[in-house]
Amino acid sequence: MAGHAAKHDYHLVDPSPWPFVGSVGAFLLAVGAVGNMAGLVGADHPLAFMYADGSWGGLILGFAVVIYTMIGWWGDMIKESKKGDHTAVVDIGMRYGMILFIASEVMFFVAWFWAFFEYAIFHEVRMDPALATWPPAGVETFNPWHIPLMNTLILLLSGTTVTWAHHALQHDDRKGAITGLIFTVVLGACFTALQIVEYAEAGFAFSMADGGNLYGSTFYMATGFHGAHVLIGTIFLAVCLIRLLAGQMSAKKHFGLEAAAWYWHFVDVVWLFLFAFVYVVYQG
Repeated sequence: MAGHAAKHDYHLVDPSPWPFVGSVGAFLLAVGAVGNMAGLVGADHPLAFMYADGSWGGLILGFAVVIYTMIGWWGDMIKESKKGDHTAVVDIGMRYGMILFIASEVMFFVAWFWAFFEYAIFHEVRMDPALATWPPAGVETFNPWHIPLMNTLILLLSGTTVTWAHHALQHDDRKGAITGLIFTVVLGACFTALQIVEYAEAGFAFSMADGGNLYGSTFYMATGFHGAHVLIGTIFLAVCLIRLLAGQMSAKKHFGLEAAAWYWHFVDVVWLFLFAFVYVVYQG
């Protein structure tokens, strides 16, 4: 059991509130998003501040509960690791879990690429014949060799710095690992900042009428979810940096950083496909 020295290769966790709390947070987040976009209650309803059209209360509450769950749940896992509950077998299980998680994320992005390619390749039969061009008439696309290219170079460079950090820690070079992680976190923040600038311009670049909604929707879903993954990955790496500074990782025990590096490389590869097809090949 948790809290005692492991007498076998497996670790049985103590009863935990986090699965239930996380489910509540996810529910509040989903309902809050629907309320914000479509409105679930009238303006005179007592919960209008949370679930009326344009209200952010439900979204903020859902995000707060989800973040609280992440901090508490992952904090418990760190405590279990410190107590020696993460045996070699448990470590392998966590690696398999991370691999399966990334595989599920791959299929998640396959869905958005599929939607984009569906209209890009078959727009003549999927759209009104009068609007059957891709991108649709009236849609002003981005120059891929400006901000998109800069973000591509940033992510490629960040892939080398996170590899540097991982390799340094494997060889017990804490200073190199810390430096590599700092560079990676800064580069991730730069990517997010540039994407915000890009989206600010895109608010005027995309006409959501006359078929522009198809291009805009597929573009924002693919690049927007990728941007969210970059933000999550940056936070993931920042937490690893904090743990490394606190002396919680070593050359022999650093799966948290390894998992973060896997996730970051996945984000890099997805962006290369986005840049190649969404920005360059099918940008008009």
